[in-house]
Formats: sequence, structure tokens, C-alpha cells
Amino acid sequence: MSAATRTPAEAIAAGRVALGIELGSTRIKACLVDADAPATVLATGDHEWENQLVDGVWTYDLADVEQGIRAAYAALAADARTRHDAAPTTLAALGVSAMMHGYLAFDEHDELLVPFRTWRNTSTGAAAAELSELLGANIPLRWSIAHLHQAVLDGEEHVGRIAHLTTLAGYVHHRLTGERVLGVGDASGMFPVNAAGADYDADLLARYHAHVAGSALAGPLGRTLPRVLPAGATAGTLTAAGAALLDPTGALQPGAVACPPEGDAGTGMVATNAVAPRSGNVSAGTSIFAMVVLDRPLASAHPEIDVVATPAGDPVAMVHCNNGTSELAAWVGTYRRFAQLAGATTTADEAYALLLAEALDGAPDAGGVLAYNQVAGEPVAHLTAGRPLVVRTPESRLTLANVMRAQVYGVFAALALGMRALHEEGVAIERMQAHGGLFRTAGVAQRLLAAALDAPVGVADSASEGGAWGIAVLAALTAETAESALTAETAVSQQSGQPLADYLATRVFADADTATTAPDPTDTAGFAAYLTQYEAGLAIERRAIDALAGGPQ
Repeated sequence: MSAATRTPAEAIAAGRVALGIELGSTRIKACLVDADAPATVLATGDHEWENQLVDGVWTYDLADVEQGIRAAYAALAADARTRHDAAPTTLAALGVSAMMHGYLAFDEHDELLVPFRTWRNTSTGAAAAELSELLGANIPLRWSIAHLHQAVLDGEEHVGRIAHLTTLAGYVHHRLTGERVLGVGDASGMFPVNAAGADYDADLLARYHAHVAGSALAGPLGRTLPRVLPAGATAGTLTAAGAALLDPTGALQPGAVACPPEGDAGTGMVATNAVAPRSGNVSAGTSIFAMVVLDRPLASAHPEIDVVATPAGDPVAMVHCNNGTSELAAWVGTYRRFAQLAGATTTADEAYALLLAEALDGAPDAGGVLAYNQVAGEPVAHLTAGRPLVVRTPESRLTLANVMRAQVYGVFAALALGMRALHEEGVAIERMQAHGGLFRTAGVAQRLLAAALDAPVGVADSASEGGAWGIAVLAALTAETAESALTAETAVSQQSGQPLADYLATRVFADADTATTAPDPTDTAGFAAYLTQYEAGLAIERRAIDALAGGPQ
């Protein structure tokens, strides 16, 4: 029975489904798609969680990771039963995505040596600066190698006992399959990969080994890093223990092939069909980042730009900002509470729709109101800690419309500062796609992002599905290549992103409905005026960091 003629219940019963799980900053999401028609979402589930600031470190407890993926899967299975009167017992494929970068270090007995240090921590400045000079490439504060080297510089006791390093996606994948591997996109945020996008850069690894000779770091770093695999490769299979971890009821059976685990940046590129050269995407969530697939190397290193890779290994310029929509969400929550007190209860989506629509009535430059969304430190803006602020001059116009436009502009402002380096390099961008919950309200955030980037921005119907859908699509690709007898070794030898790009274009996005918004000249000029004032006002942020003690770093 073909995918075109079978029902969703028949696909689930036959095991012709692919599961994607993504561990985001505030939600763990699960997505089930038809493995033969991965544009078709059959069921979803999620579980809310949040990071904790423990002894000055942003972290998540690994027990919460296990509980969260089980809860998200249980919600997905319940959704499948509600929608289709069928829940999965076998899978064709599965994949795991999670927040990129950070630091998970284990000893030879797989014991966690220090609490998980997430991408949000900005305490690695000395290491990042030293490594950037040593390796001749920008090494951001959040990269795994920066966290490791900072531990070396600080003489942390655990360094000499490290046997394995990985990311959050790599950790969960290992729990489900027993394999220590990473997709090339996620791996490129641990340590720089080579020009072919096939493995870590051997010359830079050798340079680092020589640099730390005599330190407590024992053995070649390459042995402690996960093995690198590209999109389409088989990265193990779901074990009995992994199936029981996901589904303690015992209904889910082992045996599904697994795709390489990826970071949320890579799955965001897949979810927006932005893996071909000159394409790009913006992902807006707890953090916000832009990814642009390069058609040539950058002329020089830039502190605002990471050079990472697509899940197929093609080079990508990434502008990553630690702070995205969290402060906007707090403001929306405040207004929802006022509405509740006034007797007008609203859902979160309704509140966003109303308040974002109001932003469009604001002055193009937000009327002189400035909003700083820095809940945590922001390297792009050279801020070492978080101090959210709203500031204005006496002659500004304090209206709800201006406040909301300023809040949305605040989400995009640091990103716009970082994107300047790409413009200076003359990087060609033929199309930009956006995704994330902020874009569920049609036409508002998209329009203001187009103004911030001064470029057309597209949003597909699937944009709100996000990375959980993106990793499910990558899992479906692995199932197809595995069933075509394409070995992992053959997949590894493929250095072009074209197979993935073709798969997305012909199998996933062929019938996608994408709405594209061109920048409005009035909005563009207004955002430019806002950004000039915003940049000047960063001095206020720095004084606030000095004046107000405490707060996340």
C-alpha cells in the first residue's frame, strides 16, 4: 500500500512512521510523520521544562531529560490515539535534536563529571579568546571546546578523568541507541570541522593537542569527541533499553534505524528548507539565530559569526544571540494577567495575536521606546550578563503599540548587529526563511523581521512545527537511504549537500505553502533609526550590569 492511498492509522499500524524528538530550551517536543511522506505530521506531543541557575551555571538535570522525553513521547502516543485510534508500536526511524553546544563530560564509567553546562553560559571568555587566536577561527563562548578549555585553564579536577564529551542531542541518542555519534551540524559546534564537512579538522586538533601538552587533559581530543556522520547515514538502531526509556509501558518495540543526532540549528535549517548555498533561515525561540549557507569561504574570521555546517556538511555562517523571545513572553504574560483581572481571559496565542497586531500600529521607530531583551549575557552585543530594560526619553511616546513594537524590535536587534559582518563580506542570500512560535501570528513578526534584515522573509505553513519535525524528516531520510542499501560508509563519503537539498525539495517541500514578505521601506527606515538608538543605549545596559548585583551570566 502506497503512502498516497493508506490512512494515517494504517501507516502507524504498519510501522511506516518516523519519530523526531527535540529538546529545546523551554519545551521537549515529539513529532511523528509518515516515513514515506514526511511532510505529513501524524501526531505531536510536548513537555515543558526550564533551565536552572545552580551555583552560577545554567543547567538541566539529566533526570529531567529522561522524564521529559518520556512525557513528550507519552503525549505524542495519546495524540495519535485521539486523532487516529492508533499508537505506534514500531518505527521505521527515529532521530534526536537538542540545543547545540554546551558541555557534557563523562568518565569511563559513563558517570557525569560536572553538571551539564548549557549554551547559555558565558563564563568561557578567556578560553574562547585564546582558542580563537590559536586556531585562527572564531570560537564562540558556548562551543563545547570553549567549555572544555576553560575547565583546563581553571584547573578543574575532573579534566583528567574525561573519557567522553558530547552535546545534549548526542547524550540522548547514546541512551537510545548505545552509539556515540553526532550529526555534522551538531559536531561543528563542538570543534571546527574540515572544509569537506566530513570530520573534525585534523590540523586544528593537532594544534590544540600541542597547546595543552602537559595539562591534565589526557589523550587525543579526537578520541573523546563523538564520531561525525552526515544526513542520511545510519547512526545505530533503537535498543530494547532505549525503547523502554522512551515508553515504559512496553508498547514501543526496538529496531528502528536512527539518524545522526543534530543540533536545533541544523534541524531548523531542514524545517525551513534552507540547506542549499545562498539560502538562510532565522530561528526565534529562547535564543535567536540566523544561518546562511555559504557558496564561498569567508574572507576573514568575525567574532559575531560562527562557521558551522548543515546536516549534510556544507559550510554555514551562523549569527547566534543568546536572548530571543523570553522577555517578550514575560511582557505578554503581564498583559494576559491584566486581562484576567479585568475579566477577559485569553489564551497565550490569543494574547500574542492581539499584542503583535497592536505593534503594527506603533511608530516605525517605536516612538523612541527602546527594549533590551537580555535575560542572559549577550556576546554579540558585548554584554557579560542579563539586565532586561525598557528605556525612553521624556519626549518619546509611551503607548501600547510603541511598547510592543519595541519589544519585537528588541528580539531582532542584536541579531541585526551581528548580521552586519555578513553584509560587509558580501555574502549572497537569495532567500531567508523564518520559523518558531513567534511566527504563528501571521504577518507581524515576519514583517518586522524583514525590516530588520532588509530582505524578504518567508514563513511556511510548517514553520511552527520547528525542529522536532525537522529531525523527524532527517529520520525519514535515513530510513529511505537504509532501505536503499546505502551504507553509512557511502553516506560519509558524500561531501555535497545536494542529496539532502533534493530530498527536501522533491519529497518534503514540493507542495509547501510559503508566504513571503518583502521589507516595507517605511518599516526598514524605522528599524534602522531604532537600531541606531539601541546601539547607543547599550551603554545603559553595561552600567546596569555594574550597578545591579546578581542575575544570570
